[in-house]
Amino acid sequence: MLNKLEKAQQQWGGYSDVIDYWLTLRQELLVQYCKVAGLSGNNKNCLPTEEELNRFCEALVDYISAGHFKIYDMVMERWKATGFSTNEEIDGLYLHIVETTEPLLNFNDKYSGFVLDDDNFAGFDNDISTVGEIMEIRFEKEDMLIQLIADSLAIPPGA
Repeated sequence: MLNKLEKAQQQWGGYSDVIDYWLTLRQELLVQYCKVAGLSGNNKNCLPTEEELNRFCEALVDYISAGHFKIYDMVMERWKATGFSTNEEIDGLYLHIVETTEPLLNFNDKYSGFVLDDDNFAGFDNDISTVGEIMEIRFEKEDMLIQLIADSLAIPPGA
């Protein structure tokens, strides 16, 4: 996921303040994910701390909220200003992104404020792995959407 983020940042970084903001939020989410999933240096094969888990849950909710309530609205406003509007492909991608929201929020509801111990680690391990898979799918669809947004903003309306 980090390699794909770097590729996205190289491809679209600096293209638009909206896209830059989106990628910055994604980077923060991935950093927090690596910490709680035991994928970063000192945390390998260790349970995350309550603080790390809460930071991840906060980053997850912030990322989802920004996507649904801020970024999409910013893109729509920019499109309206240029005379562009959505199409079936854009709407379909957005629908796929929305479908990933509920399982991610379910993880937050289950683990926000949660203290992990050895008794419930197995469940957490499976849950965090599933969250990683869902995030991967979401990021892939978002990258496709970013490409469509970038393409649409590069072409003047009516061209």
